[in-house]
Amino acid sequence: METLTLNGFHTPLLQLTYIRTLVLFVQSGALLFALFALHMALDVWLLGSVLAALLLLNLMTFARLHSALPVTDLELFSQLCADVVLYGCLLYQAGGATNPFIFTLLVPLLITAATLPTRFTLLMALMVVSLYSILLRHFIPLISPDAGHQHSLLNLFDLHITGMWVNFLFTVLLVTWFINRMQQSLHTQTATLQQERETRLHDQQLLSLATMAAGTAHELGTPLATMQVTLKEMALDHPQDAQLQDDIALLQEQVQLCSQRLRQLSMKVRDEQDGARPVALTALLDAVLEDWSLMRPEVGYTLDSPQDAQALVQDSTALRQALLNLLNNAADAAPEQISIQLDFPQPAQARLRIHDQGPGLSLEQADQLGKPFVTTKGRGLGIGLFLTTTTLARHQGEVRLYNHPDGGTLTEVCLPILPSEHTESSGCPNAS
Repeated sequence: METLTLNGFHTPLLQLTYIRTLVLFVQSGALLFALFALHMALDVWLLGSVLAALLLLNLMTFARLHSALPVTDLELFSQLCADVVLYGCLLYQAGGATNPFIFTLLVPLLITAATLPTRFTLLMALMVVSLYSILLRHFIPLISPDAGHQHSLLNLFDLHITGMWVNFLFTVLLVTWFINRMQQSLHTQTATLQQERETRLHDQQLLSLATMAAGTAHELGTPLATMQVTLKEMALDHPQDAQLQDDIALLQEQVQLCSQRLRQLSMKVRDEQDGARPVALTALLDAVLEDWSLMRPEVGYTLDSPQDAQALVQDSTALRQALLNLLNNAADAAPEQISIQLDFPQPAQARLRIHDQGPGLSLEQADQLGKPFVTTKGRGLGIGLFLTTTTLARHQGEVRLYNHPDGGTLTEVCLPILPSEHTESSGCPNAS
């Protein structure tokens, strides 16, 4: 338990308030039973004042839990020490160690052992043992000696055994409930730590890719400039070859497109540092498809999009590149008969479907998709879908890939719509 953070003691303290509430009900019921059923001569005012102090402490703890201040291990130990003292006061006035509820003193010790460091457990054990030893000799008897003739020894023994059985049942239920809750809390913390560990690993991989991409983009400027000069010289050296001139023009167009993309990337990243802006989703999709058509002129596709839609999404260069990656994946699988559909299955959600006529996905590929350096193609680096998944997650969206019933792969992209207020959707509905 040494690894608990300061905020980690909030849950044990909250559970301690539940235990106090249960103890209050049990002790109050036992007091009423002793007074009205057994007709014992107890000091009601003293016992009632201790129960009132326990109730007041519980209410103060409830109010403290609503504070933003973290719960420290020392504070939790102090609360448990207060419980031991109050339990000791109750037992002192009700028979001391002869009271069958004496084992209530073990409850704070169990909580300490389950939540706090070893040094606090040792201190609590010493405190409980000392208090139990004191209550062996110093207590107010439940039955005064001069009233002993009113009760036979057999009846007193039966009463004590019954009380111990009730106390044992109470302790079993309490320990079972508390330990189970603590195990659930530990499992939750373990799962949270595992998720944070995976997130850090994911961020490290993304940072490495971003660093390599930035260096590569910087280094591509020189070979692209060299290619432009070389293509221009080739065009001047062979003015009569029409076929060669067409090929050179196509290469020049592609080189120019690459150069423009690098410049646009640098400018957009710089401009987006001031904050992304909302943009109409249909306009964003049209712009992405226009760039895609220039990059992949051989691709044939159909588009089904509600042009009158006014849905807004958060625009960014990374989002446009993510959509381009998905379109390129579909074109690599089958450059013809690609179907693109945009619809709005929920008021606060947009869904983009890309259906290609490729070979589809195997079970092994479906399990590995989205991880870095994993590709379903014979070529490629296997980082496109990884970057796409990361980008969409940053935009509170997601991407899913299915085997379409009519063949090929169906890629679904879900994005939250940003109207007057930012409304996030819970995710993609199931593919139909």
